[in-house]
Amino acid sequence: MAYSRLRRSSDQRKALLRDLVTDLILNGSIETTLAKAKELKRLADKMVTLGKTNTLHARRQAASFIRFEKDEEGNFAVQKLFSEIAPKFANRNGGYTRVIKTGFRRGDSAPMAIVQFVEE
Repeated sequence: MAYSRLRRSSDQRKALLRDLVTDLILNGSIETTLAKAKELKRLADKMVTLGKTNTLHARRQAASFIRFEKDEEGNFAVQKLFSEIAPKFANRNGGYTRVIKTGFRRGDSAPMAIVQFVEE
């Protein structure tokens, strides 16, 4: 499977992507660089697919990747994925997130993008 290395070692890359997926689930939308956004989209779509399956095995797979963090209401990210986010996409086959290019970062001119869940 082809993936972007994001100029990091494998453990740093995995930690970064875990944090980004968790933040996306908790907040619904995040702004990051375009390269990170494209990788995040792939992983977030896989997590929503696991959420739609809604079995114990799928929950454990998602919990092994998503961080153990809470949102403002006190729900854990895995709970929010399975109870709120995944049911919204019950009738949709893929394409749960969108990447919107926003321009360039001021400091180093890195292309920036917003990743968010598609509302339906």
